[in-house]
Amino acid sequence: MVSSEKYIQNRLDERKVLGTYRSLRTESDLVDFCSNDYLGFARYPALKVSIQQEIDAHPLNLNGATGSRLISGNITYTEELEQQIASFHKNEAGLLFNSGYDANVGLFSSLPQKGDTIIHDELIHASIIDGARLSHANRYTFRHNDLKSLQGKLKQAKGVCYVVIESIYSMDGDTPPIVEILKLTEQYSANLIVDEAHAVGLYPFGLISHLGVQDKVFARVVTFGKALGCHGAIILGSNLLREYLINFSRAFIYTTAASFQQIAAVKMAYELLSKSSPEIEKLNCNINLFKQGIKQSETYPLLQSDSAIQCIILNNNERAKHAAQTLQNSGLDVRAILSPTVAKGAERIRICIHSYNTAEDINLLTSTINNIIHA
Repeated sequence: MVSSEKYIQNRLDERKVLGTYRSLRTESDLVDFCSNDYLGFARYPALKVSIQQEIDAHPLNLNGATGSRLISGNITYTEELEQQIASFHKNEAGLLFNSGYDANVGLFSSLPQKGDTIIHDELIHASIIDGARLSHANRYTFRHNDLKSLQGKLKQAKGVCYVVIESIYSMDGDTPPIVEILKLTEQYSANLIVDEAHAVGLYPFGLISHLGVQDKVFARVVTFGKALGCHGAIILGSNLLREYLINFSRAFIYTTAASFQQIAAVKMAYELLSKSSPEIEKLNCNINLFKQGIKQSETYPLLQSDSAIQCIILNNNERAKHAAQTLQNSGLDVRAILSPTVAKGAERIRICIHSYNTAEDINLLTSTINNIIHA
């Protein structure tokens, strides 16, 4: 019998040999081109002040929730915030979860049943895949943003069918043909679910509301750890869906609720988001400045993206790690994304643009990348 310690060591050694070993890093003084803090809310002094003022205005609230929301952890403040966020995104109702991962696992593990069908884009987030696996539903993958591939899978669907996409994909930064996908889901009586984690902020209400198709989308997942600069997530949909998740989503039922401090931070972040047109405009200007500064390479291309997520494909782990290290040596915090996180051959550096990045920093970034890919 092999000991668990030997098994663990062997697996870690394999990762080191393959160049895919992961390790934690603490904060640095490098210029941030890797975080999801697209609008700078996580570092925004005025938001810190407003959060503290909101906490001080409710001195009777506890430091912790003390239990799950079905036991002792539910308060009026949380329910009112859920309705405010749902209205902000032009939805009927919403239910808060402790993280985006929890929300996706909680939704997909409880809603589709054995005999139902989940069809998702091949580049969908790992949390959705994990939740789908727990559902025991039939699961199909369609080629990235490929309508013909999606239609082929829809023809095979049985039971209740759920089609799952991201409005902005977390690794490629691109946007799917949402209107055309909606036409297909309507044609085949399927339910569209959209993860909006990386769209809120670039579009204040999310891309679905920006397109005006929220009434045609069955559910949306919005996370607070990206442009909103705090933590947690919400599933948006109908009142009926909210009641179902309260009754059947294990990720909601069996976890301690978020603290008042966390809920207050989300509320204040939404209030700031409603006034953040200048930051959103600056973010879009910085995205355009970055794209204009990159000299395209056929060997190491910049992926097509109009979002804050920009990627240079470098084809293998070692080249991606070398490029990231070169950028870090230049004072720029850019990280390599390695297989198996992305497919083998699609290894890359993933650049996140922010409203607070300066033109000088972006120019240094693009010139350094150009030297790397055209060396």
